[in-house]
Amino acid sequence: MRVNANLFWILAVFFGLSAAGYTLWSLIDYVNTPTQVEPITAQGVEWVGTVGITLGAVLSVFIAFYLTITKRAQGGELPEDTFTAEIDDGDPEVGHFSPWSWWPMVLALGLGFMFLGFAIGIWLAFIGGPIVLIAIIGWQYEYYRNFFAR
Repeated sequence: MRVNANLFWILAVFFGLSAAGYTLWSLIDYVNTPTQVEPITAQGVEWVGTVGITLGAVLSVFIAFYLTITKRAQGGELPEDTFTAEIDDGDPEVGHFSPWSWWPMVLALGLGFMFLGFAIGIWLAFIGGPIVLIAIIGWQYEYYRNFFAR
């Protein structure tokens, strides 16, 4: 986690310097262009890129700050941060998943129809909605029926 936090601090500095350089460059470019058909702004700052790169720096600061505080709160090193750690040291139990279940694919099909319906025609979303509901219910209750009932 220490390495991740350091990488995000480096990214924050990089994006901050890039935002400053981008703003300065757009100002210089505006001054050196004597005849423009339509000026970007009165000051010559290209705001979309400046705000976008600055927000990238802000996001990097947020993530780096969170990772730094989280590392401090844990009070120790994670297995990923030590050179003597084994692969099994960072392998926690993540839950129980059914390797034979078809319901995730049915759910993906239904969600695909829904999102395609939002992009192409709403009638596809009306087909995908019931498929999504059936898939969620089927996935939830697959251990209550037939061979795998518990």
